[in-house]
Amino acid sequence: MSTSTTNTVDAVDAIVVGAGFAGMYMLHCLRELGLSARVIEAGSGVGGTWYWNRYPGARCDVESMQYSYSFSDKLDQDWEWSEKYSPQPEILAYANHVADRYDLRRDIQFNTRVTEATFNEAANRWIVATDQGDRIDAQFCIMAVGCLSAANRPPFDGLDDFQGPVHHTGEWPHDDVDFTGLDVAVIGTGSSAIQAIPIIAAQAKSLTVFQRTPSYTVPAWNEKMDPEYERDIKEDYPAFRAKARARPTGFYFPFNMESALDATPAEREHQYEEAWARGGLPFLGSYGDLLFETDANDTIADFARTKIRAVVDDPATADLLCPDNVFGCKRLCVDTNYYQTYNQPHVTLVDVSENPIERFTTTGVVTNGIDYKVDTAVFATGFAAMTGSFDKIKITGRDGLTLAEKWRAGPRTYLGLSTVGFPNLFMITGPGSPSVLANMIPSIEQHVDWMVDCMGHMRDVGAATIEPTLTYEDDWVKHVNEVAQVSLRSTCSSWYVGANIPGRPRVFMPYIGGFPIYVNKCNEVMTNNLEGFILKGAAKTTTAPRTRWTERWRVPLDMDIISPAAIAAKRVPVV
Repeated sequence: MSTSTTNTVDAVDAIVVGAGFAGMYMLHCLRELGLSARVIEAGSGVGGTWYWNRYPGARCDVESMQYSYSFSDKLDQDWEWSEKYSPQPEILAYANHVADRYDLRRDIQFNTRVTEATFNEAANRWIVATDQGDRIDAQFCIMAVGCLSAANRPPFDGLDDFQGPVHHTGEWPHDDVDFTGLDVAVIGTGSSAIQAIPIIAAQAKSLTVFQRTPSYTVPAWNEKMDPEYERDIKEDYPAFRAKARARPTGFYFPFNMESALDATPAEREHQYEEAWARGGLPFLGSYGDLLFETDANDTIADFARTKIRAVVDDPATADLLCPDNVFGCKRLCVDTNYYQTYNQPHVTLVDVSENPIERFTTTGVVTNGIDYKVDTAVFATGFAAMTGSFDKIKITGRDGLTLAEKWRAGPRTYLGLSTVGFPNLFMITGPGSPSVLANMIPSIEQHVDWMVDCMGHMRDVGAATIEPTLTYEDDWVKHVNEVAQVSLRSTCSSWYVGANIPGRPRVFMPYIGGFPIYVNKCNEVMTNNLEGFILKGAAKTTTAPRTRWTERWRVPLDMDIISPAAIAAKRVPVV
């Protein structure tokens, strides 16, 4: 369904907010369970992140062979990727292929935003309202809104006066944007900017990049897909994915558990050079203690800064591009010719760390008293991560409590799946789960599979609602915070803690304990009769929870499990 056609109250078993990879898979599984569902999507098509982020150079930083659904062997075998790291159009084509293959669109309402979701305590049902006038009644409300989907647009003074077009990388126009012959400003140097800047620079008359904080980035060395590599993986895809699930990030790559401090300088240099030559996010797996020991991290940070200075010709520009914080503390970026771009004479880097952008004029950007004339501006200013999309919806639970009020001091969940006071509200890759610290599609599938088994169990026993207990939620929040403190990632002002949004509480939002540790915890909760949850209205109390979907996520005990807990066992409390 493309648009809303009714203002009456419709009833379904489950309402799903968002038609990205999470919403699509949830819809597919709800159908398999025999439940009726409707998906509400703000865009005009499926794909979520890959629908909205169409900026030049947009590309996945997880290898293509690992960034896909795993629930169907036939889907795995039939789809072919063209490159080592897939570009946005190809990932969007994959999303559309899945939607077509499973006939998902007939239950998706596009061009519609959810404005309110209210729990009706008398009926134990959710009433969801949209900007099209819909009112939808459902037993379950499932938030598939994405972790990085609420674009952050800083309210610069004078922005409304600026006469040129302004684009945000996370809300890119569907038509091509041509920068040929234009003076362009890019604000921000995070992941999106690092991908877009080389492409924009190739078109623009001039490019001025405004940087507050430099980012560490590792070359992707992207290339056409190696047919032999693809064939080898497809010969036993399930085994390959099982190895990936045993990694802290949920995707497979060589991981060296040894300490960087136990190696000689020559040995470290050799290890880093080999990992740099392979490229990509696995570079952070060069040694096991890089995110736990400051002295160890200093060795990889020094190596990366040396690489930057070897590429960038101008020493002053190179200094500005060299971060002085923990390597990997902020999101590690993956690039293609990013640093080389600053050697071009028409590209200028402006430091706004001490002298922020003062204002926009009708024709430019002013900082430190200098007016930079530009024709168009690109905001690569990121997102209100993890909770930003929840903030856009008025979500009201029991006793009139809103989610915004409950999360005023930071998000609180049990396992990142649900939160006290909001019965039958599920969050896919919500705060308190690995989410953005792991491969997103396996993270999505694992959450959805757990939720579907949970909903199936509720149907089996006749339960009306499910909700965490406050004690278990408190314990989980405490554990998430304790584990975060062990990692050097907790020491930076990053979007992981909401530092990019003024006024946000500084709370480390994702679970850093590692994907396999988290999955095993979720499985344990399920098999222990949904430990930590209260089911109300159940007619049967002895029926064990079903594990049809969650069973496939069990990591064999003899599997080579690597996690931050394994690396820092003496300091990370075991859940």
